[in-house]
Amino acid sequence: RKIIFEKQWFYLDNAIGHIYGTTFEVTSGGNLQPKQEVEEATTETKEAGTDNRNIVDDGKSQKLTHDDIKALKDKGIKGQEIVQQLIENSTTFRDKTEFAQDKYIKKKKKKYEAVITIVKPSTRILSTMYYAREPGKINHLRYDTLAQMLTLGNIRAGNKMIVMETCAGLVLGAVMERMGGKYHGYGSIIQMYPGGGPVRAATSCFGFPKPFYDNLHEFPLSKVDSLLSGTFSTETLPSEPEDNVLVEEESNGLTDEKQTSLQETEEESTTEAAMEINQTEEQETMDINAEDVDFKETKEKENKENVREKQRKQWERRRKLIETAALLREKNADGLIVASKFHPTPLLLSLLEFVAPSRPFVVYCQYKEPLLECYTKLRERGGVINLKLSETWLRNYQVLPDRSHPKLTMSGGGGYLLSGITVVLDKGKPDSSNSEALKMEEPSSKRCKVQDLHC
Repeated sequence: RKIIFEKQWFYLDNAIGHIYGTTFEVTSGGNLQPKQEVEEATTETKEAGTDNRNIVDDGKSQKLTHDDIKALKDKGIKGQEIVQQLIENSTTFRDKTEFAQDKYIKKKKKKYEAVITIVKPSTRILSTMYYAREPGKINHLRYDTLAQMLTLGNIRAGNKMIVMETCAGLVLGAVMERMGGKYHGYGSIIQMYPGGGPVRAATSCFGFPKPFYDNLHEFPLSKVDSLLSGTFSTETLPSEPEDNVLVEEESNGLTDEKQTSLQETEEESTTEAAMEINQTEEQETMDINAEDVDFKETKEKENKENVREKQRKQWERRRKLIETAALLREKNADGLIVASKFHPTPLLLSLLEFVAPSRPFVVYCQYKEPLLECYTKLRERGGVINLKLSETWLRNYQVLPDRSHPKLTMSGGGGYLLSGITVVLDKGKPDSSNSEALKMEEPSSKRCKVQDLHC
C-alpha cells in the first residue's frame, strides 16, 4: 500500500528481505532502492565567516525560486545536486560560520534528499514518536516517565502483571517487550480495559510475533466489582462449537430429506397438471423454479455459516473471560501498572486486591492533584509501604564537537508517578479515629504526659 511519511510517499515492496537499518532512496514512482555508500567529497578549503551578526534573513538571499526548484525536480535531478545548487545560489552562505553552514546543509538535505532508513520498532522509538506527534493519545506520557514506570514496576520475564492503561496500547507494548524473549513472551499479562474492548493501536506497531499474544489476557473493568464480591459469572457456556456444528448438520440432513420428499410430490402433481400446457411454457417455468431453489440454498448456506462463526467467536470470548477471571481470583499478581485518563483512586484501590504482598505498583497521572488524593487514601487504608510521589525533570542536550549545549526547547512536564510496595493488610487493625485504642497502644510515659497537658 501507499505510505505517506514526512510529505514523502513510497511503497515498501522493495524493502522486504532487507535487514533493519538499511537506508533506501525513494526513486520515481515511489519505489525504494538501497542507497549505495558514497564517500562525500570534502572541499579543500571551506570559505566561512567569523560570525553571523551581519546576516539578515530577509528572504532575498536565495536566487533560486520555488518554480526553479520544481523544474529541477521534474527533470529528475537528485536531491544532492539540488542542495549543491541551493548552496551555489545563496548569497549569504559564504558569510555564515562553519557551524551555521553545516546546519544549513543538513536542513536542505532533509528537505530535498528522499532518503529513508527502516529501523526495528522499539519502546524508545515509539514512545518518542507518540510524545512528539500525538501526546494527547498517550495522556502526555513522556518517554523518560515510561522508562521509570517499567523500572519501578520491576517488569521482567516470568512476571504476572496487571496493566490498566488508556495510552493507545503503548504501555502494554512496553511491558510485553520487557517480558518477552526474541520470539516468545514469558509470564502473563492481564490487561484491564474500559468499554467494549481493549485498544491496542500502538501495541500492533511493535510487530510482536504471534506467541507473544498467547500470554496476553484481557478483562473488562465493569466486572471487577462482581469478581471481588464473588458474584461474577458468565452466561452458561454453550457446549463445544464442534458439537453444535454436528447437531446442526444432522438436523439439516433430516430437513433436507423432508424437503426432497416434498419436492418429489410437488413435481409429480405439477407434471400431471402440466400435461395439458404447451411444452415451451413448461420449460420456462422449470428453469425459473430451478434458479429460485439454487438462490435459496446458497442464501441458507451463507446464513448457517455466519451463525456458526458468531457462535464460535462468542464461545471463544467467554472461554477467555473465564480463564482471565481464574487468573485474577488467585490474587497473586507480581505487579500493577495504571496509566489512564480516569481518576486513579477507585481504580487502584480495587485492582490492588489482585496483587500479592511485597509487590510493586506504579500509577501514572498527567496531573498531581488526583495522585495526592490517592496517596492520602492509601495512607488511611494501609497495606502499602514506601509510598512515593515523584515528577521527573528532563532537559535535552545537543552533544557535538565544540558546540554541546542544552537545547532551546524543553519539555514542560512529563506527568507524575505514584509508586509503592504492597504488604499484607491487617483486617483486625483498630480504627484510627478511636482515641481509646490509640491510648492503649501508646507507651505509659507518653500517656502520662498527654494527661498532664490536658489537666
